[in-house]
Amino acid sequence: MKKRKFGMALSMFLAAGTVLAACGSDEADTGNEGGNGSGGEAETSEFSVAMVTDTGGVDDKSFNQSAWEGLQAFGADNGLEEGTGGYTYFQSNNDADYVTNMNTAVRNDFDLVFGVGFLLTEAIQQVAAQQTDTNFAIIDSVAEGDNVASITFKEHEGSFLVGVAAGLTTESNKIGFVGGVESDLINKFAAGFKAGVEAVNPDAEVTIEFAGDFNNASRGQQMAAAMYGSGVDVIYHAAGGTGNGVFTEAKNLKEQDPERAVWVIGVDRDQYEEGQVGDYNVTLTSMVKRVDVAVQDVSKRAMEGDFPGGEIIEYGIQEEGIAIAESQDNLTQEILDTIADYQQQIVDGEIEVPSTLE
Repeated sequence: MKKRKFGMALSMFLAAGTVLAACGSDEADTGNEGGNGSGGEAETSEFSVAMVTDTGGVDDKSFNQSAWEGLQAFGADNGLEEGTGGYTYFQSNNDADYVTNMNTAVRNDFDLVFGVGFLLTEAIQQVAAQQTDTNFAIIDSVAEGDNVASITFKEHEGSFLVGVAAGLTTESNKIGFVGGVESDLINKFAAGFKAGVEAVNPDAEVTIEFAGDFNNASRGQQMAAAMYGSGVDVIYHAAGGTGNGVFTEAKNLKEQDPERAVWVIGVDRDQYEEGQVGDYNVTLTSMVKRVDVAVQDVSKRAMEGDFPGGEIIEYGIQEEGIAIAESQDNLTQEILDTIADYQQQIVDGEIEVPSTLE
């Protein structure tokens, strides 16, 4: 399998004002399709694209939502209607839905089908091997097949940068990490984060824990409560919908005691809005993983006949696929300058960020 770094200018792909659409299509032959459809009489596009979510769903305020926003932006840029024949999503409520939803997308003649998340790797390999006339793309994993593009990110690089922010912000020198399902992928987040903290604050202690789920906000809240209760004042989550519970706990604590230092670092998209509580905001920063840009990029290439089947495409800081969030109200200029310095060192190859936990 070929491995390829693919750079792009973000301005070519970003579309402002995308809004999550309501669920409830009856056009496709599944109850899990998310698009609102365009009616049987509407003229269909020559290119169509769908995505299959993991169990977090398109409103997880994180990974799946970013992918869906990318698909919506691609549709808007290219005049596609939402629904069968244009663009849509298929919601997976449990693991058993992955193969079913992918096969449904194929039966509805979508030209390109995204599997959102490494949990769909086995399903996408199985369906792609059987449905060779359809192109597939797996996000956050590598799958075999000439009709499969593998989209990966250098999450450890961005996690290092938010680790720098955490290490310079903490007052207690106790910092937490809440991961979703323990895996090589989520370990990349944890490893980069820990390295970033240690680079600027070797006295800080980083507690790393995994929820075992990407869609359990109550579990995330319980874990956050225990961490904050032990003296942790900054938590970085890489847990999808489970991370929503981390925000809930932080906001509750801030509401009870506005003077208390309690922070959350968001993931995948700018989660500043998730941290708003009254006049305060508990989101320190976010590690932005431009899943939306990757979805737009690969969709555009497929539509133009340049689908990168059989290739691994990597998006990192240098490729503008990884960054810290633009919302920076809670970061001092000194911290921002330090982050910028470390970012440049990563780009220049002076720092090699670890991608595994020792």
